[in-house]
Amino acid sequence: MEIKYISKEGLNEWFSQIVKSGKRVYAPVRERGQVEFKRVQALSEVAEDYIQTTQSIKSSVFPRAEVLFSFEKENGKVAVEDFNPDAVKETVLWKVHPCDAAGFKPLTAIFNWDYKDKLYNTHLEKTTLVTFSCAKADNSCFCTSVNGGPGNTAGSDVQLTMMPEGGAIVEILTPKGEALIQLAVSAFEKDKGEDKSKYLVDVPKVFDVEEIKARLATAFDSPVWKEQSERCLGCGACAFVCPTCACFDIQEDAHGSKGKRIRCWDACGFSLFTLHTSGHNPRAVQSQRWRQRILHKFSYMPDRLSVLGCTGCGRCSRACPVDMNILEHLISIAKK
Repeated sequence: MEIKYISKEGLNEWFSQIVKSGKRVYAPVRERGQVEFKRVQALSEVAEDYIQTTQSIKSSVFPRAEVLFSFEKENGKVAVEDFNPDAVKETVLWKVHPCDAAGFKPLTAIFNWDYKDKLYNTHLEKTTLVTFSCAKADNSCFCTSVNGGPGNTAGSDVQLTMMPEGGAIVEILTPKGEALIQLAVSAFEKDKGEDKSKYLVDVPKVFDVEEIKARLATAFDSPVWKEQSERCLGCGACAFVCPTCACFDIQEDAHGSKGKRIRCWDACGFSLFTLHTSGHNPRAVQSQRWRQRILHKFSYMPDRLSVLGCTGCGRCSRACPVDMNILEHLISIAKK
């Protein structure tokens, strides 16, 4: 890792050179009272003074809907057009929070578990993450309880820690990050020796994740799942805003002799997710689906993939229309 300093003016120059390089740049943008990742052309478009974007940035590598392949039948023959990796453009994700960057590790584990997913890996290879450490948090944030933190660099290619005068401490973490720095190398100065921790928000640790995992090992038949899920609507909002949820469905969009096979987001909280053709549903009630969500993130994924399925971003709690708060639920599990 190499550390540099960049001034406010240098930051503008660097951003400008990234855009001029032809890379697509996505950053948080404020629109109609919400902050979402959008494609931008200037640093002035990037949102300031917010806690978290509504959606995570996982759609950059795992789109909401993506064509796996298309086909056309003619004269008894079928022509298949496969996914084209060359069509995926170089992308820079700007001002990503550490909890979002950390989400790429579990996603990568999922999409390379027993099969190397060509689509996911192509998107990831062509994506560079510029993260900004967090100077603000709210009561939904719990990154420090899941092995993260407001200055966590996991998953980042470059991380910036903003300073009061508008400059930033720059941590160059990967070859991708170094290549991005080279686009405007003169904009960067030598490290000033600043300790970035004094510019980070304090996010208290509120539970021990290993204790949660240990309790979950004997909690499959616990009444806690019914207690916690009584308000759940099964709407899937929590899964869709989550940076690590990777459930998907595959649909055929066929019209006459032509068609496409499409991978699209799904959620284990949906009542149809586990419905069999026979009509049997092994998770017939919402308490069983809520149990699956928690066990998957904090028990199954650590056991099978050696990674947690949660980064503590708090989006699920903020997005829930009935105020189901995962942090409160995890604390209650820890205390039982």
